[in-house]
Amino acid sequence: MTRFLSPIFALGLGLAAGPTFARAPGPVEQRIDNQQQRINNGVATGALTKGEAARDEAHVEQDQAIRNKDLADHGGHLTGAERAHLDAKLNHNSHRVYATKHNAKVAAPGH
Repeated sequence: MTRFLSPIFALGLGLAAGPTFARAPGPVEQRIDNQQQRINNGVATGALTKGEAARDEAHVEQDQAIRNKDLADHGGHLTGAERAHLDAKLNHNSHRVYATKHNAKVAAPGH
């Protein structure tokens, strides 16, 4: 009986401990997520039109594609140069989202 419970107990511990080792998003991933959330909030509040949101989302998607390619090229890690390049692109996108949200255009109600 003890032999039977022991592997089950070990399996239970392994499953319980599994999520604690999940990798948290890095700073680049967090910034991409934050920018997408800012765009979504802008659409929800009417500060962004559909066209503005689509344009800003396209830039975020381009940055995600660059990030994914860089990660694939280097075994799941970004080099310092890649991180700096993405950081500069994300800074530019952040300013673009801000400017778009604060221009005079307002989304039509109900759209």
